[in-house]
Amino acid sequence: MERTFEEALRNRRSYYRLTDKSPVSDGTIKEVISHALEFVPSAFNSRSTRIVLLLGEHHKKLWEITLDRLKKVTPAEFFPRTEKKVASSFASAYGTILFFEDMEVIEKLQKDFPTYAAAFPSYSDQTSAMHQLAIWTRLEDLGFGASLQHYNPLIDKDVAEQWEINPKWRLISQMPFGIPEDTPGEKETGPMDHRFLVFE
Repeated sequence: MERTFEEALRNRRSYYRLTDKSPVSDGTIKEVISHALEFVPSAFNSRSTRIVLLLGEHHKKLWEITLDRLKKVTPAEFFPRTEKKVASSFASAYGTILFFEDMEVIEKLQKDFPTYAAAFPSYSDQTSAMHQLAIWTRLEDLGFGASLQHYNPLIDKDVAEQWEINPKWRLISQMPFGIPEDTPGEKETGPMDHRFLVFE
């Protein structure tokens, strides 16, 4: 369903009960990601964001890796709850988008623009965040539910080895997506008076 930009932002939510169904073709999902990579801005026009789309067995493998790692660091009495959350909220989804930043690009910018060298990692995170929001909002608009997860650095090494990821790519986040099984509660936005200042 096509919405205005304001409507799409308002309706974007975190969904934690996802099914392995899709309202669109895999080709459409790829187009959404490609469009974001082409048109979302980046600091110094760095185009440092890298994305890996995992579907089918690749998607399931990611969450097997995650559970395996979590089992090694989670107290035994708490692991069943963790396992249930991963199974019903992430592994159950249709696919997962992995967001990376290419540190080779960032390191070159630091060398070329030494005055801003210390700031480039922060700029990189901002670039990734813009891609995440753009893709998340567009997926919502297509009828998907999604959430943003951060199991890095716990899974970084295994992910890099499993999919032969460039070692210079830094994993930022994971976005499982699928058709949602439930509706989230009301979104709390809070007052604006301490977050938005205007001087006229």
